[in-house]
Amino acid sequence: MRYLWLMIFNICLCAALKGQQQREWGHWIIWGDQGNGIYMNPIIPSDYSDMDCIRVEDDYYAISSTFQFSPGMTILHSKDLVNWEICGNAIGDLTQIGEELNWTRMNRYGRGVWAGTLRYHDGRFYLFFGTPDEGYFMTSAIHPEGPWEPLIPLLLEPGWDDCSAIWDDKGAAYFVGTHFAEGYKTYLFKMSEDGKSINRKSALLINSGSGREANKLIKVGEWYYLIFSEHKSGIGRYVMAKRSKKVVGPYKEEKQLALPSLEAMEPNQGGIVLGKDNNWYFLTHHGTGDWSGRIVSLLPVTWIDGWPILGEVLSSNIGTMKWEGAMPFKADEKLSIRRSDDFDDGQLAPQWQWNYQPRKDFFSLSERPGWLRLKAYRPLESNQLLKAGNTLTQRTFRKQNNNVVVRMDISNMEDGQKVGICHFSSQYSSIGVVKEGSDCYLEYRKNGKITGGIRILSKFIWFRSQWGLDGKSRYAYSLDGDNFLPFGEPYQLVWGNYRGDRIGVYCFNDKTESGFVDVDYFHYR
Repeated sequence: MRYLWLMIFNICLCAALKGQQQREWGHWIIWGDQGNGIYMNPIIPSDYSDMDCIRVEDDYYAISSTFQFSPGMTILHSKDLVNWEICGNAIGDLTQIGEELNWTRMNRYGRGVWAGTLRYHDGRFYLFFGTPDEGYFMTSAIHPEGPWEPLIPLLLEPGWDDCSAIWDDKGAAYFVGTHFAEGYKTYLFKMSEDGKSINRKSALLINSGSGREANKLIKVGEWYYLIFSEHKSGIGRYVMAKRSKKVVGPYKEEKQLALPSLEAMEPNQGGIVLGKDNNWYFLTHHGTGDWSGRIVSLLPVTWIDGWPILGEVLSSNIGTMKWEGAMPFKADEKLSIRRSDDFDDGQLAPQWQWNYQPRKDFFSLSERPGWLRLKAYRPLESNQLLKAGNTLTQRTFRKQNNNVVVRMDISNMEDGQKVGICHFSSQYSSIGVVKEGSDCYLEYRKNGKITGGIRILSKFIWFRSQWGLDGKSRYAYSLDGDNFLPFGEPYQLVWGNYRGDRIGVYCFNDKTESGFVDVDYFHYR
């Protein structure tokens, strides 16, 4: 049976390759909105994993998982489903989930805030999500930008993931969750109308097996559809659906919606949404991550015999990856994800996230207006960047040319303090300054290996990282902002802890809780 499945898969894949022009993974010079009525996938070549998407009137909102980064659960906004901006983050304080996500523990790499679902009901936005160690939580807000309510625990038990929720036509609420610890069994629960509790005793098994997760429960017409991802060893991940005319099932009818598309890194988890043009779309991440993370594409949805087929439709009525499409509609403004920050707004721009919940009194945007002040304290492990709490990060992009320049005032550093810029996932590299006694020295770090540099006598220093589609970062520094000198070896950005590469600024002190650095700007071109 397995060999028959593989034969069918290979036949469908060959048909797909003939049916459309393929793109070599990662070598896209063009992406997103082309300005001529066409868009190219990926639409976001950056680590926005575990997408869900909804439409509210003429606006589209999406969420992306954030793991140990704070604030948690990124909220995105679009007018045309192709061009997106970050409009907020839903979880301001990760310690509501547990102390392991705080700067005092830093013990949830690869864990923390996993996939969730975003819903809009009776004038309010609802966010449901899971963490593999703590359970399910919800929060809500009138506006997607916030403020979001404090988290409410729905089920405090490890081993659950990838939840969804729905209100039926009569207002009754239901919650879906997968118990991966039980062999990926998916249950439907009755939920209170306000979304603040679920009835554990009402659990109804509606799906199980083969790594089935990534749940999205939607209603289209008279059918309820449970959209989910399935994984088979040697074949990969692909999107499936079950359907029923009753929300409580039985969900007996089942259909494969898309091939694994291994050459496209398995687009397999996202949200199906109706566009203003009355066409349907699938906003999805690519489930196999690399150094750029799990990036985002937009696929058309074709309804065939009452099933939503995703992407390019093959003769078998199964979908596959589609790299090019017509813009769903033209928006009045072209939104974009912000990357640079001059720190002039009195608050951090929405793309920023701390590595774990930060120590709130150890950074400031007001003590020196127009600058970000990072105050040093001891890491949990000496000389270990991944255990240093005061690291501010954002996602990197996989585009042809990336150029990040950061200007720092290092005149207030103290003995033992280390500051600079870094790339990291499960591994890391950095270029920065260390103060030893009364002197500052340049240094390059790669996973604990240190390369020392010249003594730095100036008050200001500029750090730069450049990389391209190959994901190989090259560091440099400058003492005047114009003339940059390379330093350290090239560093290959990597995938790790279910995350793509992050770039950030850091500040810690192995010896004392003293010293600070002021960051003038972070320019990402």
